Amino acid sequence: MTDATPLIAVVPTFRPGPRLIDLVNLISHEVAHVLVSDDASPCTSDPVLASLGGKGGVRVMRHGVNRGIARGLNDGLHFAHSLCATWLLTVDQDSNPTAEYIPELLAQADRRVQRGENLGAIGAQSIRDTSGDMRYPEHGTTGRRTTEEIIQTGTLWSVPALISLGGFDESLGIDAVDAAACLALRQGEFTIGLADNLALDHRIGDSRTLTLGKRSVMITGHSPTRRATMVRNRLRLFPAEFRESPRHALRTIRRVAINQSLGLIVEDDRAAKLRGTIRGIRPQWNR
Repeated sequence: MTDATPLIAVVPTFRPGPRLIDLVNLISHEVAHVLVSDDASPCTSDPVLASLGGKGGVRVMRHGVNRGIARGLNDGLHFAHSLCATWLLTVDQDSNPTAEYIPELLAQADRRVQRGENLGAIGAQSIRDTSGDMRYPEHGTTGRRTTEEIIQTGTLWSVPALISLGGFDESLGIDAVDAAACLALRQGEFTIGLADNLALDHRIGDSRTLTLGKRSVMITGHSPTRRATMVRNRLRLFPAEFRESPRHALRTIRRVAINQSLGLIVEDDRAAKLRGTIRGIRPQWNR
């Protein structure tokens, strides 16, 4: 970490366990400051969060009302902006980056900016979940790989770019917050980069991978409430996504539809999850 490339990290948390301490310790060795933004966790999380507050370079912010991950990401964004940071690293409490991950991600980001790329965000080329690898649709070549959207964990976001676009959309709460940010960046003519040969270990819900013919499909095992917000937010973003990239918009809706349909076939608590899916669709019908 050098003064030439200031880097701030934010870890949004909710009900974090002791593993958070190891994650923050790892991150803090690679960045100038770590902000832990807690989304109104119950008192059972007090010991973990209190232990982080006394660490050098680590700041803990606790909220009294739960409002979703977007607020925590914006806490980090505004903190980074106040320190004139160039990049904000966002990391979920369920992620497990290696010691080499952050320096390599930052180095690739800096190289691309130095070559003149209008880089809005850059993340791992692939996400390694316990159920299998998740890869993004890729465009470009080595050193210039791009995609339409990436999940926020393990991602570097351009602080000036996001500040100019109003930050993360807190009205979305938790689901598709990263998708909305990537859409806003693309609309602002920023690129969404993929770091060559870089992978991040991250747990995606209670996911598992099913094989359908020659295709592997991930189902996430999310709760009925999360299913509702996933569908609602994706449908809300669809018109703007379609105007920006019809192919990506249709691909996203197809993925959501497959995930929701398979979940209703193979997951537990199917009746409640069906009601959740319907709740997510219904607000769009009533517009």
